[in-house]
Formats: sequence, structure tokens, C-alpha cells
Amino acid sequence: LDYATTKAAIVAFTKALAKQVVERGIRVNAVAPGPIWTVLQPSGGQPAEKIPHFGEQVPMKRPGQPAECAPLYVLLASQESSYITGEVFGVTGGNPLP
Repeated sequence: LDYATTKAAIVAFTKALAKQVVERGIRVNAVAPGPIWTVLQPSGGQPAEKIPHFGEQVPMKRPGQPAECAPLYVLLASQESSYITGEVFGVTGGNPLP
């Protein structure tokens, strides 16, 4: 419950802050990644018995890689996204965002 509550708060915060600062030319967006494989997973991010199955629960049946998230961050930091604000982008392997 705590995890889900914080995620919902981030979505609400992103949308509310975007509305407050848009007139100053500031854009606010968020990226909501699903299971992404990083060095943190085998070094304590997951119990050892869950590592072989990490990411299998998403429709793509695998964890994402950091390189699959990077283009979205680059887009959001670029002028090509100058008309995007108040959005939360899921990089989730097909899982819908709540």
C-alpha cells in the first residue's frame, strides 16, 4: 500500500506542478519505469530466488534495460518535447499505469 500511495502521489504532484509553473515556461513530466534490469537487482534489489523471474509478470515477459528508457529521458530534455507537460510516461513492458 505504501509503495502504491507514493506512486499515485508522484503522478498527482507532476500534474499539479506542471499547471503551476507552465506560465514561467517550465515543463514538468515524469517517467514511471516498470521492472528495469540494473546492477541493483542482483546486489540486493531482489531476493536471489526472484532474480531469474524478474520482469516475467509484464506482457513483454522480460525486464527492460536502461538503454530502453534513455531515449525517453533525452526526448523530454529536448526542444522536441516543448509542447509536452504534465505527463507521466510509462516504460513498463506493456503494463498499464494505474
